[in-house]
Amino acid sequence: MDVDALMRELYGLRPQEFTAARDARAAEARAAGERAVSKRIGVLRKPTLAVWCANLLARADEGQARRLLELGRALREAHRTLAGEELRELSRRRHVVIAAMARQARVLAGEAGQSVSEGVRQEVEQILHAVLTDQEAAEAWVGGVLVKAPEVAVGFAGLEPAPSQAPRRAPRTEPAPSSSSAAKGRSSGARAGSDQETRRRARAAAEAEAEAKAKAKAKAKAKAKAKALTERAAGEAEKAEAALAQAQDESADHRSRLGALEEQIVSLREELARRGEERDHLTKSVETVTRRQDRAEQQAKKARSAVLKATEALDALQDGSSRPGPG
Repeated sequence: MDVDALMRELYGLRPQEFTAARDARAAEARAAGERAVSKRIGVLRKPTLAVWCANLLARADEGQARRLLELGRALREAHRTLAGEELRELSRRRHVVIAAMARQARVLAGEAGQSVSEGVRQEVEQILHAVLTDQEAAEAWVGGVLVKAPEVAVGFAGLEPAPSQAPRRAPRTEPAPSSSSAAKGRSSGARAGSDQETRRRARAAAEAEAEAKAKAKAKAKAKAKAKALTERAAGEAEKAEAALAQAQDESADHRSRLGALEEQIVSLREELARRGEERDHLTKSVETVTRRQDRAEQQAKKARSAVLKATEALDALQDGSSRPGPG
């Protein structure tokens, strides 16, 4: 079994589904004789809801996750080179981007059927800040298999200025320049400051425009999605209404047929009762006729016996009259 693939599968599940799935996969590996894999899977830590949301965010858009890490690398470079203005601008961008990503993670969780509180959203923000200072955690997060929230570092601890950019010792005091030289210096400094301010404002305007475009794009996407959901819901409602109407028609038809059958049952029961009475009457008549038949048979038997006796007596008389008398 591929442990990395199993981890990606497990850490894609919601926290409440994780433990049962982990134990099942560990048991499968053990049954397959892969005890080392079973042991590694069996000790995997259940992610918190915030960690799961962070993984969900990275899985949904790996490119966005890697762009955040690029921003972190730029911040570290700014720390090394002591680029103050650039550092402040990158830090501001980091907070804006991470806040937007945390909100996106909350939306993704809702779409996955998992409600997320404001407190959890803030925990997601802390995780995203932390992965910028923890390379190992960053790689796990980009892969969607972050196991636990990394510790939040203050700033970029451990990063020191590059040797070439180390602060220089203040030069010795030189004689004050002449008034004309000082004026030229001030003029050059003013121009340099003006150019720097112009560039800063241009960058800020460009980023504001990009952010506005991104918000407009996100709003249009959300609107299109809402419209699609509304149309889908309307279609499903129409289908449900049609199904309800059909069910009502079928129910009315069935009730009508049931009423007709109940009427037939009542009629048949009445007919059965009449047939029962007729049967009882015929039964009594048969019994009466049977008794009469028995009596008639007895009388006929007696009559036949009397006829036989009378016949025998007649025959005897006839035999006696035909004989000659004594001489």
